[in-house]
Amino acid sequence: MNELVLVLDFGGLHRELIARKIREFNVYCEILPGNTSIEKICALNPIGIVNCGDPAYDMQSLEIPVLNDLKNLQSFLFDTCKAKGDYKLEDYIETQVMRIRKTVGDKKVLLALSGGVDSSVCAALLSKAIPGQLTCVFVDNGLMRLNEGDDIEAVFKGHELNFVRIDAAERFLSKLKGITEPEKKRKVVGEEFIRVFEDEAKKLGRIPIFAQGTNYADVIESGGDHGELIKSHHNVGGLPDVLDFDFLLEPLSGLFKNEVREVGKMLGLSPTLVDRQPFPGPGLAVRVMGEITFPKLNTLRRADAIVREELDKLDPRPSQYFAVLTDTKSVGVKNGKRTYDPVLAIRAVNTKDFMTAECTRVPFDVLERIAARIADEIVEVSRVVFDISSKPPGTVEWE
Repeated sequence: MNELVLVLDFGGLHRELIARKIREFNVYCEILPGNTSIEKICALNPIGIVNCGDPAYDMQSLEIPVLNDLKNLQSFLFDTCKAKGDYKLEDYIETQVMRIRKTVGDKKVLLALSGGVDSSVCAALLSKAIPGQLTCVFVDNGLMRLNEGDDIEAVFKGHELNFVRIDAAERFLSKLKGITEPEKKRKVVGEEFIRVFEDEAKKLGRIPIFAQGTNYADVIESGGDHGELIKSHHNVGGLPDVLDFDFLLEPLSGLFKNEVREVGKMLGLSPTLVDRQPFPGPGLAVRVMGEITFPKLNTLRRADAIVREELDKLDPRPSQYFAVLTDTKSVGVKNGKRTYDPVLAIRAVNTKDFMTAECTRVPFDVLERIAARIADEIVEVSRVVFDISSKPPGTVEWE
């Protein structure tokens, strides 16, 4: 068992950044809410505590080294706490392989495979641990980017996996009809994902274990035992109360996104797959503001493809970049006629861990070219804006 440092969240803005930095020093750490009981803290036997924000109580009685400032972290870990720095991702892989085998036994596992980084790495890890017992189900929910469903199928059909693709676009869109509130969208998408997987599991002959690529950031941002809710992730806070599976398996839930990528490379996944930019679980449902419709999705898909095509050319490329179809309408002029269409926003950020992010300073001529192409090629859009917000206070996604 690795030695443990706790990051206690008292409302500070950089809890994830601090935790990631501690792990970069090869010291294992976990984030807990500031109201965690003294008894629980002592039971975890940490070698040190880093407070994020202003502590609500006196910790001097704990007889555990405490750091109260967002500074001198390395000295605190190694000089004060006497950390060994023995946390390694290779150890995490081997530990999880053993846990998976012990948990699963000879049972079958159904994995929610989105084609994103987390679920792809989860597939690789499960394949290593329980070869021949894994079925990967890709739900094409109609909320994917342009041609993405076909691309994902092409990648995973060539792997030694039982790959199943389900066309559920109509099913998801009918459930989302009339819904405009972001959290409700996420929960609806999350629940419908589970129901689709339940149905598929029955067709495949009662698969008792459900797996998904939840990472540590998902857990933290979804609140629960880890603090204040930022947004519900479809694979954590969006889960329904009742699941028709005996067990939920989330072998990556202790890793930050950058660690998930490293684990993927260690497991032999191609850099092209592992280094792809993130895509939200609810897909374009949270990049179309307001009610979701097929016409809106088609408009956004085409605009997003233009944004990604142009920003793909940058060297270096931003960490993440995409288009958002807002629910704000703006007057424009096309072919000599007045238009009143939705405003299209471009988002591009640079980040190491996706817990904090800075706006990418995209060259202005590139932004001009993107705006001109969107206006020329997409009749439904006449105005394009660029989002310059950082995270925090904004999030990478708009919803």
